Amino acid sequence: MTDSNPLVRRTSTRLADGRELIYFDDSEPYVSGAATRRLDDPRPLPDRFAPVAGPDGTTLPVTGPELRRDPLTGEWIPMAAHRMNRTFLPPADANPLAPARPGATYQDGEIPDTDYDVVVFENRFPSLMAVPGVDDAVELVDGEELWVRRPAAGRCEVICFSSDPTASLSSVSPRRMRTIVEAWADRTAALHAMPGIEQVFAFENRGKEIGVTLHHPHGQIYAFPYVTPRTRSMLTQAAAHHEATGRLLGRDVLDAELAHGQRVVLESEHWVAYVPYAARWPVEVHLAPRRDVPDLPALTDAERADLATTYLTLLRRLDQFFVDGDGASIPLPYISGWHQAPVREGREVSRLHLQIFSVLRAPGKLKYLAGVESGMAAWISDTTPERIANRLKEIV
Repeated sequence: MTDSNPLVRRTSTRLADGRELIYFDDSEPYVSGAATRRLDDPRPLPDRFAPVAGPDGTTLPVTGPELRRDPLTGEWIPMAAHRMNRTFLPPADANPLAPARPGATYQDGEIPDTDYDVVVFENRFPSLMAVPGVDDAVELVDGEELWVRRPAAGRCEVICFSSDPTASLSSVSPRRMRTIVEAWADRTAALHAMPGIEQVFAFENRGKEIGVTLHHPHGQIYAFPYVTPRTRSMLTQAAAHHEATGRLLGRDVLDAELAHGQRVVLESEHWVAYVPYAARWPVEVHLAPRRDVPDLPALTDAERADLATTYLTLLRRLDQFFVDGDGASIPLPYISGWHQAPVREGREVSRLHLQIFSVLRAPGKLKYLAGVESGMAAWISDTTPERIANRLKEIV
């Protein structure tokens, strides 16, 4: 399947095991349709939903990950034991996110073509996966009312930002960043429309300090069959604020930061970046649109174009936040994620924003979560938001 607009051409295909892969092209001859990326996958992979052989040789239906509800908190916890065997820091010649080698008849990589602009595909080792024919029903385990489980019937996707394994998101061109924004918005809208999906979270982990298993520049997109705990907490605050004032909490937070200005570190026509008043991490920035929008698909063309350049500027500043003894900048390990309105719950009080943060508190030193933070979620900051903001303002 192929869709196109003047900026990006979207081409969908299936990998050998049935997973969907989508090329997002912005370069010729592909964006015009004069040429098409390779769509067939020559790998001898079995259908991921095909029956499997059990320990005694009998044929069993494939099973997916499951969700178990924590009786103490009410939170859903995915159980995805198959991820223990996922790819971990492979050598350069075995990078599954690299394009296919020219002339190679076979390699166990995920992208069939020898080049690509941006590509999205279903994760081979997903934490969430809907298995055809399996009812998304809640059931008790061993008849115990406290032990509740259900299929983890969501979807996990990988988004590759570049075909160059040595690149980073901060090093792509504004044109390519715009394509990435289009891919985020496209996948959010598509995943929102899937049965049983309650929330979509697009995010990136970068750096060995964060725990990445592949250094190739990429992110992930999770479609959850439930509203995540962090989002539910923010919805509770936003709903209470709206009931008390009639206003959006996200709007009032942005207006307060703009009015005081001390923690605002970057402004453009459509976007504002600021260090939040109660920042938890050694480095933390929020990036929010000036207009009230619930999610990425709601952004206008002008807002998307401005986001592409503003986000790159922010990432490049963050990569200069720390310097080594010789004055050379240290690429910042970070987690970056889009907080979007859920599919159904709380959309009327939600407001889009990006959160980007790092566990690096000084060159060569990480913030480890102490007992009260890991055990009680009672955060203690090692710095102040104002210090973070002042450092970012120094960087041009």
